[in-house]
Parts: sequence; C-alpha cells; structure tokens
Amino acid sequence: MSKTIRVGSGAAWWGDRVEPAKLNAEQGQLDYLCFETMAEATVSAAQVRSRRDPTFPGYDTYLDERMRAVLPACIKNGTCIISNQGWINPEAAARRIVELLEEYGLRGVKVAAVTGSLITDRVLSLTDRILENDEPTHTLESSLISAEVYQGAEPIVQALREGAQIVVTGRVADPSIFMAPMMYEFGWDPLDHVRVGAGNGIGHLLECGAQVTGGYFSDPGFKDVPEPWNFGFPIAEVQEDGSAIFTKVAGTGGMVSVQTVKEQMLYEVHDPANYLTPDVIVDFTQARIEQVGPDRVRVSGLTGKPRPATLKVSIGCTEGFIGEDMFFYAGPGALRRAELAKRILQERFKIVNLQADDVRIDFLGVNAIHGEATPDNVPEPYEIAVRVAARTQSKEEATKVGREVDGMAVSGVAHTGKRVPHQDRTREIIGVWSSLVPREQVPAFITYFES
Repeated sequence: MSKTIRVGSGAAWWGDRVEPAKLNAEQGQLDYLCFETMAEATVSAAQVRSRRDPTFPGYDTYLDERMRAVLPACIKNGTCIISNQGWINPEAAARRIVELLEEYGLRGVKVAAVTGSLITDRVLSLTDRILENDEPTHTLESSLISAEVYQGAEPIVQALREGAQIVVTGRVADPSIFMAPMMYEFGWDPLDHVRVGAGNGIGHLLECGAQVTGGYFSDPGFKDVPEPWNFGFPIAEVQEDGSAIFTKVAGTGGMVSVQTVKEQMLYEVHDPANYLTPDVIVDFTQARIEQVGPDRVRVSGLTGKPRPATLKVSIGCTEGFIGEDMFFYAGPGALRRAELAKRILQERFKIVNLQADDVRIDFLGVNAIHGEATPDNVPEPYEIAVRVAARTQSKEEATKVGREVDGMAVSGVAHTGKRVPHQDRTREIIGVWSSLVPREQVPAFITYFES
C-alpha cells in the first residue's frame, strides 16, 4: 500500500481567520500544518514599521495568536508546523515560538529558522533589470527599503531531515511551503520536475486556504455554498506519485468540489502550462480533477518542467504618501449633491495648491470600482459614500486631503454626513518591483532552537 501524508492549510494570508487552523490542528489528523501569511507588500510594510518602531520584532503580528491556537494539538498529535510567519526576522519568530512552547510545558521541541532571503544590502549588485519596465535596477537606489528573494522548499526539507518539528521562514514561495513535506516524506529528488511539479501544483491548491473549500467562490443563486460562515481549511491526502485527494474536516461549512478546485487551480496563474516557482515550472494542463465522494476531490496528472536558473526578488521602494478620507449623502438627490461636492473639492484643492501626482474622487456605489468604464445610465443610488484620495510626494501635502474634507462638514453641500477623524488619514506608499537573481548567489541558512 502506497504511503499517504496529510497536509493541511493553516492560513492563506496575514489577516486570515485562526479558528479553521485550530480545527485542522485538533481534528484534521495532520502530518503537517502549513501557514502562508505573506503577500508581495508584506516584507516592505514590515521594513517600514521596523524603521519607525524599534520595538517591532519583525515577524507576523499574529504569530502568538496562531501558535497559541495550534501548538498544543500539533505537539500532542505529532503534527509538524511549517510557516513563513518569520517575515523579516525568522530567528526572532523561532525564539518566540520556543517561549510559547515553554509556556505550555512542551520541552524538547526543535524549531528551525530559515534565513537568507533578505538581500537588501546587495540586491543592486545582484540584479540587472526591473521586470515591470525594463529599467536598470540601480534607478531604485534612492527609494529602496527592502529586497527579498523567493526561496524554495529545499532548506525546509533540510530542516525536517535534521529533526525540526517546527520550521519558520521568511519569504518562501507560497506553494513551496506546502510541497516541502512531500519532498521530505517521499524522498523526491529536487530536480525531479515531474514529481516536484505535481507537489507544487498541490501546494498551489492549498496555499489560498478556504478558496478550495468555498471561500471567495460563493455567488448566491449561482454558486451556493453551505454554511459560508463556517469554512474549514483544506487538507490534501498526498501520495508518492504526486496525486492527492482534497478534503476538509467533517462538519465544517463550505464544500470541496470540482468547481472550487478548478477555480483555485487557475487563481493567479498567468500561463497554466508554465507556472514559475523556485523549485519547478508547474504544468497544470494535463490535470485530472474528479469528485470521488462528498467533499473529496482527487487531483492527478499534475507535472512540471525543469526549474528556472534564476529566482524572483521583490524590491520594496518608498513612493510617497496617500491622503484619504470619506463623507456621505443619502436620500433623493444623493448623487446630485455628491457631484457638486466633487466640484467643490476640485476647486478647493487648487486654492490650497495641493501638489499631487494623482487625485481620485470616487462615488462608492456608483463608479468607485469600474471608474470611467461605468455606464452612464446606472440607476441612481439611495445613498453614496464619497471617497477622496490623493497621491503625493510628502506627508504634508497628503494631509491637505483630510483638512479639505473636514471643511465639507459646514462649508459644503446640504445633508453632508461627515465622520469624526479618529485616526491618521495619511499613509506611506510602498511600491513593489521585481527582478531576477542567479539562484546560486542566494544561499539559505538554518538556525536551530529547542524548547
């Protein structure tokens, strides 16, 4: 009988819900529970916070909440944890996990921190061109705040071989986090692009959490989903040949169907025949997807092509500030009043000499999503929120947006509804650019800790 391992999802992004991860830890009968908590801007945002706040430890701000929810059950059940919650400081995250283990009296648990992805200090010497505009990367020098390479699964596999029960990383490609247990358990050669391609394809299906179990899927009347308030996170029962059955904890809401799996398979995949990851180029075009039982979908036929010679690096740069605020109209004539308010603000921004690279005044409920593509004959709404935003080079200029919106309270249009500003209405913009680095120039490092 072929070996099967159970790999479960614990998070799809930094702000994801914690309860389904706890449920997977307690009832999922998992061999591995994997957390993906990083978006493209996460590292840059963490670097900005680190510059402003010397007390910020550099790891996922929800690390304590997630680990407290799953550590007792995972250690009790022998479930390994793999997580990229280390953000810009995996070693600090590993030390914190050790402290939490000791709080629970859990001794002798080995925790590994995978580092090496941060290359801010040398990115300009390792890279050549910016992928988005083909400009030289050195043009980013004055605004550069962070650069982090997408690492692959191999350092995680090494940590597992050396006895780690918990592995915490920085930037690792999303599917690689979930594929690493497969490579380790089945002894896959890192250059076996067929099996590694299948594993990374499975990892891609798991990385977005509830999207395989009905999250971001339901559309009432067209694609109905049971109990969408109670989604379980997906679990993959993986076999050595790279096939898997996707399921979830019994009794949870949502569903696992051919449709939910197909939608996630194509999510954020520009070319289904050539999905680039650090470990392999995944080919989804031969996949077979079959419903084999209630909330059980078998995926087979995934494959891959030899891995790229380069690794992608995300480069975070400061790009000014955004000033933003809102006010409201309701009842008959709401749109008419909103349009006059827009004209008033446009003229007042001239009076205060707002220096902005871009200004947007959107009517939520009318044109805030589709902008100029909004049809002219849309029904007039009963209520409207007016969102005002400007992109500027300085915080002082961005502040002018909120000041002029404040003026609308008594110096504006009849029936203006205004919020009391209890928070900063300006924020720094972090732009993210991409480039490529030779993989051999970015080695990974592993540090071990023990409770």
